[in-house]
Amino acid sequence: MGLFQSLNHRISQIEFRAMRNPIIVALDVPNAERAVDLAKRLKPYIGAVKIGSELFTAEGPAIVRALRADRVPVFLDLKYHDIPNTVSRAVEAAVRLDVQMLTVHTSGGLEMMRAAKQAANRAASELHRSPPIILGVTVLTSFNDTGLAQVGVNSNVADQVQRLGRLAVQAELGGLVCSPIEIALVRAIAPPGFQIVTPGIRPPGAPPDDQMRTRTPAEAIAAGATWLVIGRPIVSAPDPCAAARGILESLGR
Repeated sequence: MGLFQSLNHRISQIEFRAMRNPIIVALDVPNAERAVDLAKRLKPYIGAVKIGSELFTAEGPAIVRALRADRVPVFLDLKYHDIPNTVSRAVEAAVRLDVQMLTVHTSGGLEMMRAAKQAANRAASELHRSPPIILGVTVLTSFNDTGLAQVGVNSNVADQVQRLGRLAVQAELGGLVCSPIEIALVRAIAPPGFQIVTPGIRPPGAPPDDQMRTRTPAEAIAAGATWLVIGRPIVSAPDPCAAARGILESLGR
């Protein structure tokens, strides 16, 4: 299978899984024991798990290997943002861990994103496996227009998401991470098969916590999200499995 065919195959497989179960549970927990236990219990009710900065800093690559050994799809959300060479090397290391998705900050620029994409393809080819989907992070869901202005961005959130989204499309990334509020804006500029991963998901009646731009799971899917990243409403629930199952049922899955 050629590289292009292999990538399309991996994307189609992940898209099919998302069609059946679009929930990515964010394993924002302090240790591997808790993460592995949650992943095993939640596996029937989710499509993938997300490993972010807290868990990866505490446990390192071993937590990815442990989850992949149990055939759990992994979204490595470390939001690489550095010079192109450094990001390339980080992406190559992630490919060797066999993650299915990873993130880079689109604000790192076009050349950085292109370097990440090239590194993923190169490393995957050497390992005879499909590369992960590289997702560009646009504007964090903890930001609003005021927060952007405080860091010197003289655009509103919607304009900034579109600007960075167009760069990601130009770099030929596989998708974007954006809040549910901007899904329609991203779909308007995205090519076919483009993945949209959406944090800021809160079930009806749930508190927004530190998220500024939220929607319910059903609202996000209706707007065009491919995947829903859900953390505290599942992980911190008295019964995480019941919480995940309830969200899945609310989507008619």
